[in-house]
Amino acid sequence: MKPHVVCLMASSVDGRTLHSRWRPKGTAGALFEQVHDQLGGDAWLVGRVTGQEFAKGKAYAAATNEIFPRQAWFARRDAKAYGVVLDAHGKIAWGRSDIGGDPIVVVLTEQVSDAHLAGLRGEGVSYIFAGKSELDLALTLDILHRELGVKRLLIEGGGGANGAFLRAGLIDELNLILCPAVDGAKGAPSVFDSPEEEADRRAPVTAMTLEGSQTLEGGAMLLRYRIQNAPLGAAAGP
Repeated sequence: MKPHVVCLMASSVDGRTLHSRWRPKGTAGALFEQVHDQLGGDAWLVGRVTGQEFAKGKAYAAATNEIFPRQAWFARRDAKAYGVVLDAHGKIAWGRSDIGGDPIVVVLTEQVSDAHLAGLRGEGVSYIFAGKSELDLALTLDILHRELGVKRLLIEGGGGANGAFLRAGLIDELNLILCPAVDGAKGAPSVFDSPEEEADRRAPVTAMTLEGSQTLEGGAMLLRYRIQNAPLGAAAGP
């Protein structure tokens, strides 16, 4: 069973998400946090690149004498909300156990080294395994629901992580903060993105229904769409 998955992003009117490039400059960060709090998720999730921005630690030891089973390990199970980070190959050294008070839960593949697991345990960073060599996003959601009771998950970027969940047909709702700013240049990250090898893979979205809109500070708009996906396994089409 999976949680209700809400994608929350703030973008310029041309769909770009790197706030430092926007003109005119605005207050997207403050608006994002405001809506994040209003949505009240049991957990929020970001990809490795976004997760790396929160890391404070030095690289973990390269080796350990310990051997750990490839099973979920939790430093805490009683949090009001969790910060979940996709880190398939164990590249992030955290130097912290929480982000803004939300305990970190890292999603790994079974190929991650014992030394990295030792580093995570030493810092009190929880982790789960969701695949042998590649992450299974549906399995990730199932584990978060089953092990931590997550019923409402906020997917909050970057574009690669958002796009992966979208193409997997796992996003139920999009909350887009559309800011009165433009990027206007090639190469900036977008709300949904993909690696080159998946550029022709289409998301199985069959309908998007506007559930509500709200004017925010500074002329920004919050648009809330309900997303309908084709059944899992059905072809997305060209």
